[in-house]
Amino acid sequence: MEKEEADLVVDAEKLRFEFLQVLRGRRTAEVPLNVEPANPVKHPLFQEIPRPTFSEAMESCPKVEIENFKSLLKEENLYLTTEAGEQGRLPVLILSMKGGEERRPAIVFLHSTHKNKEWLRPLLESYASRGYVAIAIDSRYHGERASNMTTYRDALVSSWKNSDTMPFIFDTVWDLIKLADYLTQREDIDPTRIGITGESLGGMHAWFGAAVDTRYSVAVPIIGVQGFCWAVDHDKWQGRVDSIKPLFEVSDWHMEIGYSIEHLLLLWFTVCLVAEARKDLGKSAIDKEVVEKVWNRIAPGLASCFDSPYTVPAIAPRPLLIVNGAEDPRCPLAGLEVPKSRAIKAYGEAHSLDKFKLVAEPGVGHRMTSFMVKEASDWFDKYLKQHAA
Repeated sequence: MEKEEADLVVDAEKLRFEFLQVLRGRRTAEVPLNVEPANPVKHPLFQEIPRPTFSEAMESCPKVEIENFKSLLKEENLYLTTEAGEQGRLPVLILSMKGGEERRPAIVFLHSTHKNKEWLRPLLESYASRGYVAIAIDSRYHGERASNMTTYRDALVSSWKNSDTMPFIFDTVWDLIKLADYLTQREDIDPTRIGITGESLGGMHAWFGAAVDTRYSVAVPIIGVQGFCWAVDHDKWQGRVDSIKPLFEVSDWHMEIGYSIEHLLLLWFTVCLVAEARKDLGKSAIDKEVVEKVWNRIAPGLASCFDSPYTVPAIAPRPLLIVNGAEDPRCPLAGLEVPKSRAIKAYGEAHSLDKFKLVAEPGVGHRMTSFMVKEASDWFDKYLKQHAA
């Protein structure tokens, strides 16, 4: 046991260097960071049916009531160039309150699968009302970076077949590094107080973005942190995929077992990708080898050297709040035992145990709740808003 613990000791600087090397390995030509003005998106693309129209959780975010709020709200739409090529054009939405010359804390918000930066507007407005500069982006192959309903799925399959891009998590993490380059240059943002958060896929982006870039000084991944290797070793992917395939013919299945439309679509996309890999590998059934090869191909190191037992403690000693559902089938709590113990050790060694917290909301599966939004809000207020540089 002692040797196993020793093997898990994280050299955060080495990990960040190696992660950056992986990210650079599938980049198009690096270009100077460029900023272009953009127009508000009137009809944002959602890669799901039916199109979502309301989120009770996001609407519940604490907000300061300000008279004539809309007229006092400053909105910026722009594009950042993060690399050459079509996907290297990063759409950014920024909301803040007009007036004031002081540098403010900022928070980057990241959307879930199939959604877009516009979906996050209730959160952006709430945080802007409380004195933050609130930023949202479209992740790779989403929002303005998608051309149709299957853009993200097609990118995943292409990544498996060609190993030329990393659409699942890693490419957007590259964008987050470039976004930090831009945010730390802005005169209205305190470069020492930049937070990052996200839901589901956005939670994974926030987790890895904070792990690789220390300029994100406070992180709150929501329903995003999981143990990829743990899931493979415990056959969680196989059980889930095998149980889904025969049931997609039942139109009201998601209602019977409590899955959201978004979750069903993500699982369907996963089935498509893994099934494609199974066929290419000549397998008659999806097994551990297929799943491992998929992760290694589309996101190298995701289920090994960059998995949560290594990247979560690498965020120490910066404040980190992980918020999940206790019954989340995609982020099982059992798979977080090692990352949690490693994080506690890292934060303890840094004399910062109060800056790490893992909250699992009882009875909740894979969905963001009002409780989670409030927990995130309180965490940011504690470690960003009330602590000027």
